[in-house]
Amino acid sequence: MADLTATLLGCQNPDPSVRTAAEQALQNAENTNLPEFCLALVTELSTEGKDLAARQLAGLHFKNLLVAKDEALQTARHDKWKAMDPAARASVKTCLLASLRSPETAPRHTAAQACAEVAAVELPYNEWQEFLATLMENVTSNDQPDGVKISSLECLGFTCERLAVIDNAPDIAPDTTDRMLTTIVDGIRNDRPDAIRFAAATALRNSLLFTRKNMENENERNMIMQTICEATQSADSRVRGAAYECISQITFQYYDKLQPYMQTLFQLTFNTIKNDEESVALQAIEFWSTLCDEEMELIDEAAECAERGIPVESGRECVRYVAAALEHLVPLLTETLTKQDEDADVDEDTWNLSMAGATCLSLVANTVEDLVVPVIMPFVQSNIQSDNWRLREAAIMAFSSVLEGPSMEIIGPYVNQSIPVLLNALSDPHVLVKDTTAWAIGRICELHVRAIPEETFPQLVNVLMSKLLSETPRVSSQASFALHNLAAAFAGDEAAAASGTNALSAYMPALLQTLLQVTDRKDADESNLRVAAFEAVSVLIQNSAPDCKPLLLQLLPVIIGRLSQSFSLPVLTNEDREQKEGLQGLLCGLIQVITLKVTKEDIMPHADSIMTNLLQVLQTKNATCHEEAFSATSAIADQMEADFEKYLLALQPFLMMGLQNFEAYHVCTIAVGLVGDIARSVEAKIQPFCDEIMSALMQSLQNQSLHRSVKPPVLSCFGDIAMAIGAAFEPYLQVSLMMLLQASQTRAPDDDEELIEYVNSLREGILEAYTGIIQGLKDGDRVEVLVPYVDAIMTFLEVLSVDETRDYEVLGKACGLVGDFASTMGGRIRDQMSRPFVAKLLREGHESGDETIIDTCTWANGVVAQILQQP
Repeated sequence: MADLTATLLGCQNPDPSVRTAAEQALQNAENTNLPEFCLALVTELSTEGKDLAARQLAGLHFKNLLVAKDEALQTARHDKWKAMDPAARASVKTCLLASLRSPETAPRHTAAQACAEVAAVELPYNEWQEFLATLMENVTSNDQPDGVKISSLECLGFTCERLAVIDNAPDIAPDTTDRMLTTIVDGIRNDRPDAIRFAAATALRNSLLFTRKNMENENERNMIMQTICEATQSADSRVRGAAYECISQITFQYYDKLQPYMQTLFQLTFNTIKNDEESVALQAIEFWSTLCDEEMELIDEAAECAERGIPVESGRECVRYVAAALEHLVPLLTETLTKQDEDADVDEDTWNLSMAGATCLSLVANTVEDLVVPVIMPFVQSNIQSDNWRLREAAIMAFSSVLEGPSMEIIGPYVNQSIPVLLNALSDPHVLVKDTTAWAIGRICELHVRAIPEETFPQLVNVLMSKLLSETPRVSSQASFALHNLAAAFAGDEAAAASGTNALSAYMPALLQTLLQVTDRKDADESNLRVAAFEAVSVLIQNSAPDCKPLLLQLLPVIIGRLSQSFSLPVLTNEDREQKEGLQGLLCGLIQVITLKVTKEDIMPHADSIMTNLLQVLQTKNATCHEEAFSATSAIADQMEADFEKYLLALQPFLMMGLQNFEAYHVCTIAVGLVGDIARSVEAKIQPFCDEIMSALMQSLQNQSLHRSVKPPVLSCFGDIAMAIGAAFEPYLQVSLMMLLQASQTRAPDDDEELIEYVNSLREGILEAYTGIIQGLKDGDRVEVLVPYVDAIMTFLEVLSVDETRDYEVLGKACGLVGDFASTMGGRIRDQMSRPFVAKLLREGHESGDETIIDTCTWANGVVAQILQQP
């Protein structure tokens, strides 16, 4: 490249034509000769006297040649680097190490990032021996200036950070981690300048993932802990804060090693929370929050082990440090609650001491459960009606923070007594007290609604409703949240289904009217108010009693009208567009919930208008709008059944775009669900559209970059389509069953809970697909085409019969498939049905204790028995 400096600077040029030409020139250089291009970039970075901005851009561009957010793409970039000639790589690495010693700060810092990327690729394979040797020399040598030491320590920190997130690489050799740790600890020594100690402490935090061997050695562990604890006493707040970050990381990774140091950590953190500046105190609180998280996990593990009758794994015992410190920790945290920010109602995003204290207190309550109540309630009771607003707000916040964790028996009486006090506090002269009170009532409605005195229910609803229009957006948003949770408490109300009414019915007209007025407030965009109000409306509708149906039928045309009017809202800025599309998504959500609460006869007069508006929403380029519009369309299809056919032609192009929207995978998932709903509704009338739909579904399964959560519903959708079109599914049978066979090969390691959960969902999708295909071909009188696939289906069922990681959903659907398969194929599969695993699977279904699974197994056993008794 003729002039790399000018080209790099051209990439920052505001003129699009210049910028595009420069970017293309760099891309051409990369494609033409990658080793030469890499060397040119790092030479630019390392050459003193060159333009500093260009040097920095060169280093960042080189780094980005090795980095990608997509795992497959990053692996490909690493492979390209490893495939380069070793001599070419060595030249590049020499320049990078030289750049770490630049007298200029910016190139040094950029070189630290670039070096780290190369080290993350090579160190797992014991390559680039010069890397650690040079960094150790830079940090420990008296000949190097402080800036070089800082950049070298930054480089180590970046390297550890990158190593932690790169998958499929070998473990780092112990001698490598030893050398890294030695270098870092040398940098954090208390005789080092603060800037060096800060860089070293940050690097240490990132390196702790690789120091298990060192932490197992008592002497090395003591040295590490002593070094970190000394750093908490540094004169520099950045060093102190970074040291506490290390302590939190150690708590997360090495809880079982904490015992000898807990007294010291107790004293250090308490003193820091009481006396240090806020940025450091926040990190000290984080130590206790992390400790709570760890102890909750260990307590859950112990409970699971006790349930299974097995011992707790060695090193995974909970020492219950939080419970031991409770009498001292709770007063310390309640003190932080009184350090509210006066401007908190203006700047909601600031993380401050009182917020951190409340979060930690909530974690404490979830960790020690009932034990927290007698410790916290004296503070609450003595301050909740204090003359000092800070104490009033702190008391309400403390009470709110311990609502989750303690049992209903212990916390319930206090909740019962608190309601009148809290309702009065909603009229407090200080906005922060009102805000916290509304949140507290929302939490009570969410967690302990049965403890609310029945006689206060009318006052509770009316007071919350009165705060929707008259208060600041923040308080009104919390009042909406409280009403949302109050309405949610009526979910599954069997009494309402029987009587036709519930306690909310009398208030529904006023609540819905007021909440919709809230969405029209000029300040509804603040504090998430509009969204909170719409969500409250949605839950009120979902849990409304049958006697509210006339009200919902009056509301439906109002919502449709609002959606229609939204298309004419002016859009002058991106913010205008986001608000407009956000509103449309929320209105689509209301149409969905109303549709699901009424009947087909109620919806039919409005269906054309609804679908016209939904199709217009689908013309936007907003993924959330598409999700909501597709969900609303599903509800319409469910209600209209066969009559939905008239909208298929207009809907098809938008549905296909949704099915092919692999980047916004949530949209893709909902579009797949919509296909299933349409198939169930219009049945065989979906057939003219099946070629395109099935093609899109196949593409989604073959797309390696598509989020894996989409694939189970795609497989299940095969079954929905097959049941809808019957024998007409035959052209898609071979490729569908091939996909199902491939998916059925997926396995999960016994220790990977996340992957186990995914594999179970995948198997549910496979079982639903097989069941739908079998039933569809049976209805179409074409079951003989399944004969070549009998062994594959039975092999899958056999795998499920011995898999200890399967969940009850898989077990139930597997037993159902046995029955459907036997019923459909009859004597053709007598031999297969006589195999022991079939009886084993059905027996385990009978023993599951789940009534639905037991009923399925009883039916399946009968069908299998009939086959086996045939001559």
